[in-house]
Amino acid sequence: MSFLRLEGLEKQFPNGIQALENFSLEVSRGDKVSVIGESGSGKSTLLRIIAGLEVPDSGKVFLMDQPILHPDEKLVPGYDEIQLVRQDNGLYPHSTIAENIGRPLLQYDKAYGKERLEVLLDLFGLEEKKDLYPKQLSGGQQQKVGIARALSNEPEVLLLDEPFSSLDTLQKQRLMDELNLIFQKLKVTLIMVTHDIQDALLMTDEVCVLRRGKLIRKGRPEALYRSPQNAYTARFFGPLNPIPGKAGQFIRSSSVILDGQKGKLTGEVLYKRFLPLYDWITIKSPDLDQYWQVASLRRDIHPGQSIFLDWPDSELLTLKTED
Repeated sequence: MSFLRLEGLEKQFPNGIQALENFSLEVSRGDKVSVIGESGSGKSTLLRIIAGLEVPDSGKVFLMDQPILHPDEKLVPGYDEIQLVRQDNGLYPHSTIAENIGRPLLQYDKAYGKERLEVLLDLFGLEEKKDLYPKQLSGGQQQKVGIARALSNEPEVLLLDEPFSSLDTLQKQRLMDELNLIFQKLKVTLIMVTHDIQDALLMTDEVCVLRRGKLIRKGRPEALYRSPQNAYTARFFGPLNPIPGKAGQFIRSSSVILDGQKGKLTGEVLYKRFLPLYDWITIKSPDLDQYWQVASLRRDIHPGQSIFLDWPDSELLTLKTED
């Protein structure tokens, strides 16, 4: 018996946009899965259908072989067993942190509700902030409150919709570290949608690539990186440099070797940017239709310099450019 099963989900909006096309996926209990795609690729719609909050045109969702009914089939949409955390958190601004987290627990026994609230405040490190209001917290702390509230009634599945998109880098790093430990402890089943591959790599064990509503690639991060199969998937891991005269062949920026003496191509350095682990170099060449991007470990390369470009043939990627 599969834990969570999505079968042939289809959804088209009145404006003609195909949000989902024959989307199928199986998720085992305790799996952490990300769905990555550009804006408008159908990610948020997918989560709403899984949660029973959106009507698909066709297809079904099953949790432990029980069908998840959509709003046309269920008087009160949604399920306690599947909780969705939206991008805006949906916190009540005039309720305290404790009241926000405990709101779903009001329908349960008071003793259980009190105990569960205490557990969550402790787990998320919010005990000292329980009497504050959302506006008194940072963006990362507000996100924690939203996730803690979603976990209050011990759901089977947690859905996160772009959970880190509004956070700065430091807030994001801290929150990710905390959430990874919390999710590991709770053994929660997680489906997260994002447009940022770094978020997917740091939070989940399996990545699904969604393009124009279609699932075009699925697998563990290392497998997708080493064998992306299509250019759309490969570009999430960084820029691709097209090989001149070789349709469908590319080399990653990190695989290009810059040399002053020899190489397969020559070019001129347009500019460079310092990054902690490498310099980011932009190069133009009469042999290239577009500028190349190179992640160079060398720190002695400067704008205006003529340079040779080389690469190991073993690092070449042959990719489909249309899916």
